[in-house]
Amino acid sequence: EARYPVPAEPLNGYAGLIVLGGAAEDPDVFLAHGQVALNDGAERMTMALPLMRQHPPWRLVFSGGDGRLLGSELTEAALAQTFFVQQGLEPQRLLLEDRSRTTRENARLTAALLGAECQRPWLLLTSAWHMPRAMAEFEHTGCHVTPYPVDFLTGSSTPLTEYAWVRSMRRWQIALHEWVGLAAYALTR
Repeated sequence: EARYPVPAEPLNGYAGLIVLGGAAEDPDVFLAHGQVALNDGAERMTMALPLMRQHPPWRLVFSGGDGRLLGSELTEAALAQTFFVQQGLEPQRLLLEDRSRTTRENARLTAALLGAECQRPWLLLTSAWHMPRAMAEFEHTGCHVTPYPVDFLTGSSTPLTEYAWVRSMRRWQIALHEWVGLAAYALTR
């Protein structure tokens, strides 16, 4: 998580944000209740909002299809569009990539969607623990991205009084998933 620091203000000269999916809950929640439910990675969506408000010329590119084995017609990009518009973001500032199922596809399909615009400087916003793999994939496509990590799971220290077995196992699962992903992507490039 500490490999990439949060960029310091002012954030001038960027074309906007590329936000990776992974923050929305199952689309069935939206279909049943009309509300976009966010999961533990909510900062991927919520941290984009103040940045977009502070930088009116920016565009927000959201990349996320449906990574479930038996997906639905309602992609994470569609949920993100609903969420961002409900939060006051103008629809014309949104650009959606809705076919990706993996981080590699996020990078490749976003690069294809942006075309030459990918050479402009963009902020890449995803979970801090996911950033090393995301950066490697976006850099491989030739996109000019600066990491903007969010959704940190650890602080600078963890007191022993805060130890929780289930939470710790979940963090190990995330770390192992990312390490395996980094190795697999490196071997298949």
